[in-house]
Amino acid sequence: MISLKSALAKPFAKRIYKSVLKWANNPVETQEKVFQNLIADAAGTAFGKDHDFISINNHSDFVKRVPIRDYEALKPYVERVVAGEEDVLWKGKPIYFAKTSGTTSGAKYIPITKESMPFHVEGARNAILLYINETGNSKFVDGKMIFLQGSPILKEQNGIQLGRLSGIVAHYVPKYLQKNRLPSWETNCIDDWETKVDAIVEETLPENMTVISGIPSWVQMYFERLQQKTGKKVGDIFKNFNLFIFGGVNYEPYRAKFENLIGRKVDSIELYPASEGFFAYQDKQNEKGMLLLLNSGIFYEFIKADEFFTENPKRITIKDVEIGVNYVMIISTNAGLWGYNIGDTIQFTSTKPYRVIVSGRIKHFISAFGEHVIGKEVEQAMQEAISETNIRVSEFTVAPQINPEEGLPYHEWFVEFENEPDDLSDLEKRIDESLQKQNIYYFDLIEGKVLRPLVIRKVKKDGFKEYMKSIGKLGGQNKLPRLSNDRSIVEGFPHID
Repeated sequence: MISLKSALAKPFAKRIYKSVLKWANNPVETQEKVFQNLIADAAGTAFGKDHDFISINNHSDFVKRVPIRDYEALKPYVERVVAGEEDVLWKGKPIYFAKTSGTTSGAKYIPITKESMPFHVEGARNAILLYINETGNSKFVDGKMIFLQGSPILKEQNGIQLGRLSGIVAHYVPKYLQKNRLPSWETNCIDDWETKVDAIVEETLPENMTVISGIPSWVQMYFERLQQKTGKKVGDIFKNFNLFIFGGVNYEPYRAKFENLIGRKVDSIELYPASEGFFAYQDKQNEKGMLLLLNSGIFYEFIKADEFFTENPKRITIKDVEIGVNYVMIISTNAGLWGYNIGDTIQFTSTKPYRVIVSGRIKHFISAFGEHVIGKEVEQAMQEAISETNIRVSEFTVAPQINPEEGLPYHEWFVEFENEPDDLSDLEKRIDESLQKQNIYYFDLIEGKVLRPLVIRKVKKDGFKEYMKSIGKLGGQNKLPRLSNDRSIVEGFPHID
């Protein structure tokens, strides 16, 4: 028998779907309106005065007055906000700082304002509602849902609450979901990730879990612990588990492993959340890419990735983007980030409506030899090579080997297998062929005998976990880059030749 909650979800989902269509079908006008509102609202701030917002009428005015900045360049303004000053980047004070661990700048303090916070919550909610509207499946709302996330314990600094984004969002779970939601507050507050996962296993085992959500690497650890404890597949433990919600990394390299851990296929919804804003979510089960949220207090600009490090790269808006081009995404937001480079690269898979995939990080690429290889390409190469085989990969990362003991330089792939291939050289060949097919620069370097084909190093079981633990980054919002332009990650990495 269908419950009242499940029955009510469908008309609500339909209403939300129609409201999303309104702005998704009018993308350029929607973004123009967001842009004008942002400039008007921030004209009286210190940043707005410094950059003459009052005389900005259009995008080209904005480009002339507001340079592209990363966190380091915006830091002098952020530090004034952290010190308690009002009206610096946005009117008043932020209500939160999302604290993230920066690679070069130590801790980053990303402001979240009363205007921006609702969109963080609405993004995740609407992704689920659009799924209900498309599939007609709403039964899962009656079961238990788990959101693997950081601790919700917040600190206070000069009247502003401070914590991890996932911990902040934990305070905004709607009332109608609170009874369904796991883990308990006490468990969620456990800091040590491994202890927390064990506690979550104990809490969830007896429950009717229907939705599981989190970064794939965290969820994988949770699934493995469930399996170790029970000896059963996750899908047999939780018979009504049929929806996996994830974000933060590309799911494809994990998909085969997850289907093996679960024992069957389940529907999934991909999200693109960050401390700086909720950017996109998967709006269709059978379409590639996520719907870019153009009506969420964020104005987007895009710079072609291969032009990004030139002196005056061209900044374009949504109306001029092309499908399949690798862009650096630049944002200006109602949390007070202006011309801000979040470091992600994206590609458009569709322009009616605008859908994107995350292709990597502008800092995470390999171009030690001029090959411009990006995260999406190594992930796709691995995916293609192991599809239709029984090979399952737990984790991998790639680094250049510039000074080998003998022979030509090469790309070195550090791979932790769940079940190893019978023929490692055949897998190397297939990955390399896929990479050459995708990347003309890499193809030319192999053909021109500048590089030799890639080499795989087998990483011992749990080697990636051990490495993340050794640098104090196990769990949390920490992700190991898929590739890097030097050997800082893989030096001393636990592997088996």
